Amino acid sequence: MPDRKVEIDSTRRSAPQILEQVAKNGREELERSSHALAFSGIAGGLTMGLTGLSVAIVHATLGAGQASEFVSHLVYPLGFIAVIIGRAQLFTENTLYPVILVLDEHRHVLNMLRLWAIVFASNVVGAFIFALLAIRTPSLRPEYAEELMKLGTTALSVSTSHIFWSGVIGGWLIALVAWMVSASHWTIGQIVIVWMVTFIVGLGNFAHCIATSGEILSAVVGHQASAGAYAHWIVFATLGNIVGGVMIVSLLNYGQVKAGEPE
Repeated sequence: MPDRKVEIDSTRRSAPQILEQVAKNGREELERSSHALAFSGIAGGLTMGLTGLSVAIVHATLGAGQASEFVSHLVYPLGFIAVIIGRAQLFTENTLYPVILVLDEHRHVLNMLRLWAIVFASNVVGAFIFALLAIRTPSLRPEYAEELMKLGTTALSVSTSHIFWSGVIGGWLIALVAWMVSASHWTIGQIVIVWMVTFIVGLGNFAHCIATSGEILSAVVGHQASAGAYAHWIVFATLGNIVGGVMIVSLLNYGQVKAGEPE
């Protein structure tokens, strides 16, 4: 058989090309059935539990101290990598993909809201399943479960304004991940992008409505926090994530492309 040369496009994508890819991703997601979105969202919420679990294991293994804190956040991105590269549904990614499409084609607004509602609810269900598995079964060593619940109570111990504004930064960074992943041709490059940016999310303890839910719900299941405190937290964390993702990433990147088009 004759040798076949495979040409690989390694050129850097322009901003309009990234926008086109993002809009394509958004269209594909909006075309998925509600059942498919729900199953993918549950898988995403469950898998995001890896963020808190990995941090808790490092804390329990290395003990308290700055070194332990830094090393633990090196592994914090594991959940994000598994979900984003594995193409499971994550609510904060959807503050970019369908939003960009809606900015061009307004008729998709209701369908976007359908996607948001299903993915958000199913992500929370997945996080709750993770919490039940981690705390209500003997799957974890007691010291790991204790550290996981401690992460949850710590997340609840801040003011409402801190939850919201740290959520803005968290939403901005995760939507930025989605934009940059769409710019990358290579899976290894996408993994590096996800790791670098979500490392900052963990190190800065920025609120993420799904990643941190696994930790807080673990504390709720373990009777270390109340369901009411979680409900208060997730409202303001989610609002912050939406503002950060939509206003800072989606609108600004859409604007930079459209402002450069010839009239």
